[in-house]
Amino acid sequence: QVQLVESGGGLVQPGGSLRLSCAASGFTLDNAGIGWFRQAPGKEREGVSYISRSGTTSYYGDSVKGRFTISRDDAKNTSYLEMNNLKPEDTGVYFCARRRTYGSTWTADFQYEFWGQGTQVTVSS
Repeated sequence: QVQLVESGGGLVQPGGSLRLSCAASGFTLDNAGIGWFRQAPGKEREGVSYISRSGTTSYYGDSVKGRFTISRDDAKNTSYLEMNNLKPEDTGVYFCARRRTYGSTWTADFQYEFWGQGTQVTVSS
């Protein structure tokens, strides 16, 4: 059974850091690209970051470039999203998902499957 489980969210002050985890089961991460998305209240889901099947290519949304880093540990079959210098506008539920199709840009969420349940990130003083 394919499953992705996010963890690591929480409440953090502006300027703080968090590391999110996306643990995969039922498949290995070196067989699929993984995307991280987030959704804030009242807003559409947006792409945050993506790491390719090979693990050698990664992409970031413009709003997080230079602050977030995506990585993967194949031994643990887990993807990570390191988030630094967090801002209140980073608040939202963060999801990971496995990429199923490759016809569009990585931010197109219809290309993804097996979405996790999400983990809440709140940036507030």
